[in-house]
Amino acid sequence: MYLQAFLFAGTVCLLCQVILDNTNLTPGHITSGVTVIGAILSFLGIYDKIIAWAGAGATTLIANFGHMLYSSGIAGYEEAGFLGLFTNLLCSSSVAIVGVVVFSFVFTLIFKAKD
Repeated sequence: MYLQAFLFAGTVCLLCQVILDNTNLTPGHITSGVTVIGAILSFLGIYDKIIAWAGAGATTLIANFGHMLYSSGIAGYEEAGFLGLFTNLLCSSSVAIVGVVVFSFVFTLIFKAKD
């Protein structure tokens, strides 16, 4: 399982680095693109199979954020209709978002930014 996680996450990171080095795209473009690809793979039913195969290698990538947004939106739609898309959208990813904000703040207190 560890090898599969490493191979999947490493391959995705390698592809993103190659795209970053060989195009004029910024890291923001690549991050947004990978998030959208994760949502598309979730829509097609592929991302759940990737998670089953790669485990944590698939759930730690930014593509998983797109998967979580799509899954939450669909679950909200099934529960409450069209408005459920918006009310439930960030439920599964809210813990990750809060974690990123808190850890970013803590690390800015510990480390100094380079000029």
